[in-house]
Amino acid sequence: MISEFLSYGFVQRGLLAGSLVAVICALLGVFLVLKRLSLIGDGLSHVCLTGVALGLLTQTSPLYMSVPVVLVASLGILQIMEKIKIYGDAAIGIVSAAGLAVGILLTALAGGFNADLFGFLFGSILTVGRGEVLWCAVLLAALLLFLLFYYRDLIAASFDESFARTRGIAVRRLNATLIIFTSLAIVLACKVVGIFLISALIIVPPVTALLFAKTFKQVLWLSCVQAVVSVWVGVYLSFLFNIPSGATIILVNLVFLVAAFIYSRMGRSYAQGERKNAR
Repeated sequence: MISEFLSYGFVQRGLLAGSLVAVICALLGVFLVLKRLSLIGDGLSHVCLTGVALGLLTQTSPLYMSVPVVLVASLGILQIMEKIKIYGDAAIGIVSAAGLAVGILLTALAGGFNADLFGFLFGSILTVGRGEVLWCAVLLAALLLFLLFYYRDLIAASFDESFARTRGIAVRRLNATLIIFTSLAIVLACKVVGIFLISALIIVPPVTALLFAKTFKQVLWLSCVQAVVSVWVGVYLSFLFNIPSGATIILVNLVFLVAAFIYSRMGRSYAQGERKNAR
């Protein structure tokens, strides 16, 4: 059954694109979670609906139309945070509400909900084309180079921005670059898990890894491994039982999270018991 599943070209493209997107989202998610900006995925995914609807309305590529829309929205969030001096979650909420409202309006003008729009809303990983796989690979390569050159600066800025600024680190530029990468990842992830589920792919693997890992590098590795495994298992289960792939991928991630939470609680209980016995 598995060999037959992997023999299809569209499955191979879907798994490859899904794995690339999973690694991208996992790496970005670690820094976003630590900076308490993890909900930016949810906010920008709502904005992505505007780009998709605009693409359908103008009969152009929804993905290519979404890129500038989401980029402008992400930089708008930074501007709101810096100029108006409000918390990140409030800035994300403002942009998210605006993006969702405009997206629904454009969807109505484009003729309402159809099969193409549903594919972006809830994921359609097995319809991923070769061009989208290539863009995923290019984005991952660019992100890895960015992390390679600015790894220490990103760690410092993630844990304590004030301290990072005193060391001369360009925190604002790092934040802007990180959010731009997140914007592009969200656009590419639309086909993998869908607009409404993207934020879970960014948040859940890093949170699960934080329950296990003892070092920052372990957090990055474990987050990436879980994200990729969840894509492969989720796509196979969706193929096997004819259920939505995007939702299945997220549910597999949540199973990992629950298992990690239970394991960590049991480990702490065992450690406490050992300390009591030692006394």
